[in-house]
Amino acid sequence: MSVTLQLPTVLAKLADGRRTLEARGATLGDVVADVAERFPGLAPRLRDGEGKPYPFVTFYVNDDDARLQGGFAASVRDGDEIIVVPAIAGG
Repeated sequence: MSVTLQLPTVLAKLADGRRTLEARGATLGDVVADVAERFPGLAPRLRDGEGKPYPFVTFYVNDDDARLQGGFAASVRDGDEIIVVPAIAGG
């Protein structure tokens, strides 16, 4: 199944400047793994070395917080939109 992954500008530079990526998978974790394989520089910004989500990167599946849907185990369907929102600190 094909889904759309939306990246913020700060991460798009690690995906050849593309803010919108098509990806495949049955779960959010599968989709992240697909993107990480195609864009290795993006991988450590989306998940830790064990393939688990970071607490400071939020994924939304069709505007729903994936943390409330099982995290990387959250199911995705053909045509879903996933938005990546990393926490940004500064002062």
